Amino acid sequence: MVAQINTICCTFIQPNFIKNMRIYILGYMAAGKTTFGRQLAKQLKMDFADTDDYIESKYQLSINQLFKETGESNFRNIERGALEDLSLRDNVVIATGGGLPCFFDNMDYIKAHGTSIYLKASEEVLAERLNVVKASRPLLKDKSKEELQESIAKMLQEREPFYSQANIIVNADDEDRVVSMMVMALKYQ
Repeated sequence: MVAQINTICCTFIQPNFIKNMRIYILGYMAAGKTTFGRQLAKQLKMDFADTDDYIESKYQLSINQLFKETGESNFRNIERGALEDLSLRDNVVIATGGGLPCFFDNMDYIKAHGTSIYLKASEEVLAERLNVVKASRPLLKDKSKEELQESIAKMLQEREPFYSQANIIVNADDEDRVVSMMVMALKYQ
């Protein structure tokens, strides 16, 4: 009996311990959803999808253009459609747009269709990461580092009640440990 339990436990903790599963990566802009999501998918031998990439490919427009042309309400409907489409896949890690979990019943949908991981990064780390790439983000490009941090703090306060519903919360400040922390948390989920 003990040998069987050991075999089962050892099989469970191998990188391919997840079968026919969806893992949703949530968090604010620049938390590392795409970067760490790709790394997690590779380590777990799963496919990777990004809702923003999916939308851009489907509509042949950047997220910023689509958001500007359709308005936020229509964009959030498009985003929900992408979530539903990508959730038809199995063995996939899905990086969501930063606002996606905060609209409709998207968090309930995510939790019903897989395991969610919130990459929780501090305001300071997010501001540092976004300050580097803010020129490519129209809503951020004219903000000083202080204004950027204030904007992040305000948005995080609004989004935290949604993000914190995730099955797993991982500190995304320590970039060297994020993927290993996700894998460890998933093993014991």
